[in-house]
Amino acid sequence: MTETTGYSGSGLVHVKNPHLDSLEEDVLYHLALGTKTHNLPAMFGDIKFVCVGGSPARMRAFAQLMQKELGLAGDGEELADICAGTDRYAMYRAGPVLSISHGMGIPSISIMLHELIKLLHHARCRDVTIIRMGTSGGLGVEAGSVVITDVAVDSFFRPRFEQVVLDDVVVRSTELDKHLAEELLACSKQMADFPTLLGHTMCTSDFYEGQGRLDGALCSFSSEKKLEYLRRAYEAGVRNIEMESTAFAALCGLCGLRAAVVCVTLLDRLEGDQIRAPQEVLREYQRRPQRLIAAFIRQRLAGSLPAGTPPCPGS
Repeated sequence: MTETTGYSGSGLVHVKNPHLDSLEEDVLYHLALGTKTHNLPAMFGDIKFVCVGGSPARMRAFAQLMQKELGLAGDGEELADICAGTDRYAMYRAGPVLSISHGMGIPSISIMLHELIKLLHHARCRDVTIIRMGTSGGLGVEAGSVVITDVAVDSFFRPRFEQVVLDDVVVRSTELDKHLAEELLACSKQMADFPTLLGHTMCTSDFYEGQGRLDGALCSFSSEKKLEYLRRAYEAGVRNIEMESTAFAALCGLCGLRAAVVCVTLLDRLEGDQIRAPQEVLREYQRRPQRLIAAFIRQRLAGSLPAGTPPCPGS
């Protein structure tokens, strides 16, 4: 069975689940929120941008950056974790921007997205843009490059996400918003201190064997087979590898969210498997997607970055 994206002109966040209408209360268990315990429209109804990433610390730092970029009061140290009732995920907000951690891998991001999308639906949010930021392994690009995903593909280089539902395999589109990707690319043009490019992102279910690494606890293939596979991926248009993009694209598309993926590369996988850059270098790399996304949001909120406009300045 194949499911397609759910974009519509209303701007509303859709949930495709008729059973939710019969619930007296919807408990968003992993976010420590609920429709009876919290006034979700009051708390989140004005959210326009949602940014998600793996690490709670990184998403707090991004919320602090957005607070500064948007000229909001405070130094960011006072930002409280909205999901403090759980240790599964962390959530912060800066004005109309929500910043949420999703953990590592498809299972973790899928759980978070189900509850986040329901939250946005219950809050009656409109015209929400969602962006995943993160780290990745590059493919034929230098370390520190920022890859904006044009297509999320699976380990066979196919633009699809397969979800097992009961005993059926449901195939979902991994289409991302092309205009949003182009806007982000335009916004990067004046950030001259790091390269940014559009490319396919390959999503795998594992960091080691699934990504062709030779340094895991298990390895059943040769270095030659690894390089042959990665070169085929490169020839298919893949420029980076991570573990969330296909599920992210599928869920967001089905629920009518304009979505993008922006990841920095920590190494070129054609040259090795282990990440050996010093911690201070890695921390600077990790700030690069944050800087780009913050500049994009700032200008979009100022009304100066409709599709097709000139690039925004760096921050």
